[in-house]
Amino acid sequence: MNNLQSLAQQAFKSFQQGEYFPAEELYQELTNHQPEVKEYHWYLGLSLLLQGKEAEAQTTWMLAIFEGEEEQIQQWTYELVKILQTEAQRQEELTQYQLAWVIRQHIREIYPGDVNNILQLINLSLDLENLTQDSFQELEIIEILNSQLEEIDRELLFSVLKKTLKLLWFEPWILDFPEACIFYLDPLQLTHCVMLTATEAAYAGHKFNLAIKYAELALKINYPDPAVISEVLSHLATFYYEIGDFDQGINLAKRIHDLAHNTPDLITANVVILQGLLSSGGRWYEAIPVIQEYEICLNKLITEKADIDSTKIYRLLNCTYYLPYLRDAARKNRFLHNEVLKICQTSIQAYAQEQYKRYSHANAQRIKAPKKKLKIGYLSHCLREHSVGWLARWLYQHHNREEFEIYTYFATYHSHIHDFLQDWYEENSDHVRKLDRDGIEIAEQIHQDQIDILIDLDSMTADISCEAMALKPAPIQVTWLGWDGSGIPAIDYYIADNYVLPEYAQEYYSEKIWRLPNAYLGVDGFEIGVPTLRREDLEIANDAVIYFSAQSGYKRNPENVRLQMKILKQVPNSYFLIKDINKDVGVIREFFEQIAESEGVSKERLRFLEKVPLSSIHRANLMIADVVLDTYPYNGATTTMETLWVGVPLVTKVGEQFSARNSYTMMVNAGISEGIAWSDEEYIEWGVRLGKDADLRKQIHWKLLKSRQTAPLWNGKQFTREMENAYQQMWLKYIDK
Repeated sequence: MNNLQSLAQQAFKSFQQGEYFPAEELYQELTNHQPEVKEYHWYLGLSLLLQGKEAEAQTTWMLAIFEGEEEQIQQWTYELVKILQTEAQRQEELTQYQLAWVIRQHIREIYPGDVNNILQLINLSLDLENLTQDSFQELEIIEILNSQLEEIDRELLFSVLKKTLKLLWFEPWILDFPEACIFYLDPLQLTHCVMLTATEAAYAGHKFNLAIKYAELALKINYPDPAVISEVLSHLATFYYEIGDFDQGINLAKRIHDLAHNTPDLITANVVILQGLLSSGGRWYEAIPVIQEYEICLNKLITEKADIDSTKIYRLLNCTYYLPYLRDAARKNRFLHNEVLKICQTSIQAYAQEQYKRYSHANAQRIKAPKKKLKIGYLSHCLREHSVGWLARWLYQHHNREEFEIYTYFATYHSHIHDFLQDWYEENSDHVRKLDRDGIEIAEQIHQDQIDILIDLDSMTADISCEAMALKPAPIQVTWLGWDGSGIPAIDYYIADNYVLPEYAQEYYSEKIWRLPNAYLGVDGFEIGVPTLRREDLEIANDAVIYFSAQSGYKRNPENVRLQMKILKQVPNSYFLIKDINKDVGVIREFFEQIAESEGVSKERLRFLEKVPLSSIHRANLMIADVVLDTYPYNGATTTMETLWVGVPLVTKVGEQFSARNSYTMMVNAGISEGIAWSDEEYIEWGVRLGKDADLRKQIHWKLLKSRQTAPLWNGKQFTREMENAYQQMWLKYIDK
């Protein structure tokens, strides 16, 4: 007996050490001596299984089990499964996922309805990266969950669901899984989980149709809190806008308005409604009453100065985004903007108090001394095929890496789509941080990297960037490129130039305006593709004059369009090409045709163009234009630079605010004054003159092409040296404090 006990100990030790062949021989000997001890049969089978001898393992177990009566068979089966479960867990702890998966497959064959084992199988398949639609369906987890079981490990279910959605959100067949979990899981937790997946699908994967399905599923969970429902509806409306279904999105936005019960909620509702009305490109007049309520609510928010929770702060961070599209009123707009962002920063620093205090202490303890190499951090969600991505690359290209160490912080990193510009930024960075949609986590990473100067490329176009900047993770923080100044008090400087902001602009900016000596940006040029537009395809004669507009719906202000129609009316044999960025051609067509008719211009002189797949093709197509007519009060930015690069004359009206002076600074820095207007009358005059005077257009064309070699706008290296000098001067000011 003692010898058999020693043999059993030796067998188990060999098994535990992964020596499965010796263990097999020892357990075979034990079963020969004591066949009545079923545990030896179970471990003999396991030793065979873990050597890949599945058929022998099954035979070993079945022969041992079916020796008994029905009651014994049930008891022995239960004992076998317990040992298999224990070993599966041990293998998982050893990260031997394939072996654990094999064991659990055999548990499933023995007990096909063990839902917890099936969940573990899904978990292991995710680790092994072998979960497919077929293998998922074969496990029949949806059917099992739909039977509404009472005995299920809900914590395990939620953990596996989260992991599945995180890794396979892009697979449409996964949608059935969270829906089947509604009966079992906490509705609020499940709603948040599904909506995180929806935003991942939308903003990281650009799969908006799939994001809509996730958001609609979140509504189906039916969590009764109006605030949660409003948040889901806000995302869902935005997803519909992205696919061009503005009617559906606006209807959802109006539901948000019906649910609103306080000032922040009303602001959010109005912002989402305005987003649809303005981006559709033809509903400005519908937007007027919304705009009125929107501004009343903004002023009320500033007066109330109430504490606002984190979920609502995210919505308020960019709630003033539409103001410069609506009017050129710099002082009024900046006041509202700065005051709202001041409230937001106070709230952010309150709910992330621990981080904010730690960063403040660390910044105060910094050694203030000249540095051979400054750590520069660039934060953006747009370092890809996006205007910011196209324009910022020359700064990366020409950075002096002996004096500057470049950190790139990708917010909402696009891991599931190929984007050559995103890849380019990764390759041209000294350090890359691929981050998600959590502003606090982003701020922590920046703090850990001990960045000297942090450059926010998003401004208020990205709530997560705003949240990170508000916590002041770097001692010097700067806004550049992505939009106007963000208005966050924690921002030290706003990069501008002497043209894009008037000399008195500091009066209404919270950030210190840092003016570069030439343009506030510079590039070496743009790639030009093969054009897809031809006059004959558009039924436009070769001797006709083509005016062109290529802006988003937000910028299609009806008063500016009216000026464009007045130009068209005065230039015989002229046509207007309107590039439809948002695809809702019907609304835009009606909008332009109504204004054209009111100004006595035939709608037959209008042409509506769909969006082209590549930016390089868009730039090539610009060359069909004789004159580009800029928008107001929000000018073109990247589109203006592209227009000037291909040598097409442009007419722009200069205003007071940053967005009404973008084209002005670009034209001046490209060496062009022809087409710069300071009033409605001058805008019309320049438009008519350039349309009628072909020789003047030719002169401007050659002047622009020649400027590629001499103008500051087309000198990325010179611009980079000016930015680097600004960084060094900022650091010297910091250490002299």
